[in-house]
Amino acid sequence: MLIGPMASRASIAQFRDRLRIDPRNYVAQPVVSLSRCPCYDPDSGGLAGRHVDLRPYCLYDGEKVTIVPGGLTRVALRPGSLVVNSSQGGGSKDTWVLKGEE
Repeated sequence: MLIGPMASRASIAQFRDRLRIDPRNYVAQPVVSLSRCPCYDPDSGGLAGRHVDLRPYCLYDGEKVTIVPGGLTRVALRPGSLVVNSSQGGGSKDTWVLKGEE
C-alpha cells in the first residue's frame, strides 16, 4: 500500500516499479479525510488521537433493512497513519451507541 501524499520520492519510485511489473494487482483510490478520536496508546499509557472510520452494521431480512446502533470502528494504530484496515497494520474496536429509556 502506498499513500502518495505521505510517501517519499524513493518509496514512490519503488512502488512505481512494482506497479509496472503487475498493474492488475493494484487499485488506486483518492485519499479520504478520516475522523480522529481518542484511543488508548499502550506506549504512553494514556489517550492519543488516532484516525478512524466507522463501518455500520446493516441487517437485511429479505424485506427490510435495519441499521444496528453502533458498528465496527477501524483505527489507525500508528500516530499520524491513515491506514485503518487490519490487513495493512490497522486495528478495530467495537462501537456501541447507548441511549436511555424513552
